[in-house]
Amino acid sequence: MFKGIKLTNIFFILIGSAIFAFGLVNFNMQNNLAEGGFTGITLLLFFLFNLDPSYTNLILNIPIFFIGWKLLGRNTFIYTIIGTISVSIFLWIFQRVPLMFPPLEDDLTLAALFAGVFIGIGLGIIFRYGGTTGGVDIIARLAHKYIGWSMGKAMFVFDAVVIIVSLIMYLTYQEAMYTLVAVFVAARVIDFMQEGAYAAKGTTIISDKHEDIALKINQEMDRGVTILHGKGSFSKLERNILYCVVAKNELVKLKNVITSVDPHAFVAVSDVHDVLGEGFTLDENKNPVER
Repeated sequence: MFKGIKLTNIFFILIGSAIFAFGLVNFNMQNNLAEGGFTGITLLLFFLFNLDPSYTNLILNIPIFFIGWKLLGRNTFIYTIIGTISVSIFLWIFQRVPLMFPPLEDDLTLAALFAGVFIGIGLGIIFRYGGTTGGVDIIARLAHKYIGWSMGKAMFVFDAVVIIVSLIMYLTYQEAMYTLVAVFVAARVIDFMQEGAYAAKGTTIISDKHEDIALKINQEMDRGVTILHGKGSFSKLERNILYCVVAKNELVKLKNVITSVDPHAFVAVSDVHDVLGEGFTLDENKNPVER
């Protein structure tokens, strides 16, 4: 029945849910900041009718559970159940323990930034380990799957709709603007968590002295180099192209190595996210793999 469900994923979904709920209680609810999605609806009901978000979160998500089951598969559905219930549990707990942070009504900039960071980290962890917290999280995953939007972008669009409704119902313009700051920060943090905490640089090198450059990179930087074969669309000349991935702090050294061999080499640098493999995540004593 639970084939494919990993305890590691469940553990991190619980951690992410705790961080998310902590930020919601200590920064959003204490400083009258709204939120997007179904969470924003629960806050709307809280500020207008004093309904406990830990209960309304579960009630509102029941219909979404069926969508998650049909479109996202059994494992994601189970992770979503865990994420949604755990968020409600942690919301209930954090509302009943002493606040870790005093209200920041006199400095809503800090409140918005901290709200965005905590919510972004919490949701980012949940998404990274295959879960959601229901509601718009599921819609965002569907937008990511079928439209190609990033998770953060999809959530920002849907969140904006709920925030506009909150503005009409109870927010001041100032609180609405700070809420948008929090939502934007959360969206960027979510994308960062999704892309991977470790980022590197990928370099494409075109030079007539490609063999000398590759050899020097191997010797001086202990980095592997992949030789690709290309053909110029205008010149029709065939030539070898080097591709090498290095850590961010090695990029300057790599450029110096290249220019020391061929100052006229063409070098294109791009961002590389979530690097896996020998030289980055594998033990250096294992058999090396040519990159």
